[in-house]
Amino acid sequence: MPEGPELHLASHFVNEACKGLVFGGCVEKSPVSRNPEVPFESSAYYISASARGKELRLTLSPLPGAQPSREPMALIFHFGMSGSFQLVPSNALPPHSHLRFYTAPPGPRLALCFVDIRRFGHWDLGGEWQPGRGPCVLLEYEQFRENVLRNLEDKVFDRPICEALLDQRFFNGIGNYLRAEILYRLKIPPFEKARTVLEALKQHRPSPELTLSQKIKAKLQNPDLLELCHSVPKEVVQLGGKGYGQESGEDDFAAFRAWLQCYGMAGMSSLRDRHGRTIWFQGDPGPLAPRGGKSHKKKSKGSQPGPENRMEEPVSPPPRTLYPQTRPLPGHEGHDEEFLSKLQPISLRGPVSSKDPKVPPVTEKGKKTGRWTNSGHCRPQKIKTDTPSLELEGTSAS
Repeated sequence: MPEGPELHLASHFVNEACKGLVFGGCVEKSPVSRNPEVPFESSAYYISASARGKELRLTLSPLPGAQPSREPMALIFHFGMSGSFQLVPSNALPPHSHLRFYTAPPGPRLALCFVDIRRFGHWDLGGEWQPGRGPCVLLEYEQFRENVLRNLEDKVFDRPICEALLDQRFFNGIGNYLRAEILYRLKIPPFEKARTVLEALKQHRPSPELTLSQKIKAKLQNPDLLELCHSVPKEVVQLGGKGYGQESGEDDFAAFRAWLQCYGMAGMSSLRDRHGRTIWFQGDPGPLAPRGGKSHKKKSKGSQPGPENRMEEPVSPPPRTLYPQTRPLPGHEGHDEEFLSKLQPISLRGPVSSKDPKVPPVTEKGKKTGRWTNSGHCRPQKIKTDTPSLELEGTSAS
């Protein structure tokens, strides 16, 4: 699912792709989407974007003299499990494009689409960042660090550090692959108590005798957990201007896989936390590891386990964003037939199965696949999907 770096890259994509483009008309919503209608209409407007943590703000700004006369409007997007933005020709809309913004004439008509195959993503009117989310780990590091260390008495820090890292009240922008990479680099067991890990940072103060350059060097050589919550997402953003690519051999996706050290990698172990999310790690899981939880180790592709020792297949890292290599030129110059023939729908996410998760059938009473009610009918087991709760944001579709 998209994490802080993905939202940041998505805002960059929108700003670059829409630079100089003039949009016009109404905003079109898919009839199957349960998200709100966007009551915006203008004969000419610009689109810009910004990101904060796991949210993206899209701003629609009417040009001077545009009709009807109106104020700018902002929307807040949560990408869920598979949200992305694509810029495509208006006659080649991608499937699952749930919100569409069309360019104004003259020139070939394009559409900026919010595409979401699994429909966990959503948008809100008003343009205000969601209340309760903490400072962004990427853009507001000092406020983020202070917010965590000032609130260590919160009950979330009684939990394992791997679960606390997904709480968006304190770690806005951290998700599943980032938590694994951060803890692995510091060799912190994922099921160590969060408060135990973080309390030591309150006492950490650089020696006043060090010069500024020495302090910076020490910080770079020995970063603590909160510093890595800032620098590791920055590394993902800095991998390249194209961001994520699809799994079918794109250079950008290959660069991301080469960057990964822990998440989904061969030789790493995995367990499910209490929210059902898989955490990847190496070594001892820690004192708060779930009782009875079986740790699975990922095998390399070369080894084929036999039936007697075959284990659960680990989840592959999420597909990555592919930015268009051909950027829109200012205005509508350059959007000729040759340009449009080269313009293909380009997703910020790779392909995701459109099949909805199924509840496994219940075959016998007492099985974990379902519960029997007093009426004798089976009550399907609840599927753990993402929830908008900030406390469970790492397990949610935000």
